[in-house]
Amino acid sequence: MRYEMTRQAALLRAGGSVVQETRHWHEDTGMTTGGRVKSDAEDYRYFPEPDLVPIAPTRERVEELRATLPEAPAARRRRLQADWGFADLEMRDVVNAGALEIIEATVAAGATPAGARKWWTGDLARRANAEGVELDACGVSPAQVAALDALVVEGRLNDAMARQVLEGVLAGEGEPLAVADARGLRLVSDDSALEAAVDAALAANPDVVAKIRDGKVQAAGAVIGHVMKAMRGQADAARVRELVLARAATD
Repeated sequence: MRYEMTRQAALLRAGGSVVQETRHWHEDTGMTTGGRVKSDAEDYRYFPEPDLVPIAPTRERVEELRATLPEAPAARRRRLQADWGFADLEMRDVVNAGALEIIEATVAAGATPAGARKWWTGDLARRANAEGVELDACGVSPAQVAALDALVVEGRLNDAMARQVLEGVLAGEGEPLAVADARGLRLVSDDSALEAAVDAALAANPDVVAKIRDGKVQAAGAVIGHVMKAMRGQADAARVRELVLARAATD
């Protein structure tokens, strides 16, 4: 009851103490008044317990015991959110997905916090929900997700390729790197190959080149799509975009 909470808080702030008593609620005024004091009433069975002796631990002993307590859940969430750099909404999604522990384990295995959050609250959460299982029973470990994230971070895979690798891991084809190698998944990092594909796409779409030169850079999407198709999705779309805009402006 809010009134009683406020009353007791004000009483304690003023240096008083809260009397253990029955209090009566007055609906017309929204207040309570004192009733029967409980501290020494026999029918409330407040009797000394002969087997329990009074104790007065020292401050040092209290702190020693406090140090053995586990971290409070709310404090742990605040610490992890600060460590990971998550916004409030991102952290709320993690908690609601029941992914806090598994993301912590994935980060400990070497994943970036953003990457761990993306996989566990995205593709893997959807899979777990579809199968009616918990995240830790969806068929992939924190270490495997960390290895997958590393392949993306180092530029070996883009997100689309990484999803294919994840499918392979879940299908029992092996660890992320082995699946990527077996499926021949690797981003093309050779600019000469990308430039050749971009030049071919620009030559096939002169109307798009004209639009880009007129400042309509959104038109580059058609050429980027053409290049990605020609490269079988094994090109970095951001790098392709850079090359398309640069070469369209100079051709």
